[in-house]
Amino acid sequence: MFEHEGENDSSCCSINGSVRKSHHSDKVKNSLVSRLNRIEGQVRGVKGLIERDTYCDDVLNQISSIQSALNGVGKLLLEHHLKSCVIERIQEGDSEVLTELMITMNKLIK
Repeated sequence: MFEHEGENDSSCCSINGSVRKSHHSDKVKNSLVSRLNRIEGQVRGVKGLIERDTYCDDVLNQISSIQSALNGVGKLLLEHHLKSCVIERIQEGDSEVLTELMITMNKLIK
């Protein structure tokens, strides 16, 4: 599922002024955008199902599929964040990144 093993971006968490930015490779960015485009289409499809009074169980199954797809995007993003931004900031002596990471992970798994 994660065909991007070994890809590293040299400055994932650069600070541009006071705004932090990620720098994903084009391959990773395209993969994320493609997945999000499919999810967007699925959400529009669920809206149509509800408008057509589709049986609730069928709609709920589609919602479950969307949640799973979003989790996949989150896992991909988290993996890249850990392999680049988090490691980079720890190497720079910024241990605050661990607190930030724990808060984010708690949000992802609730």
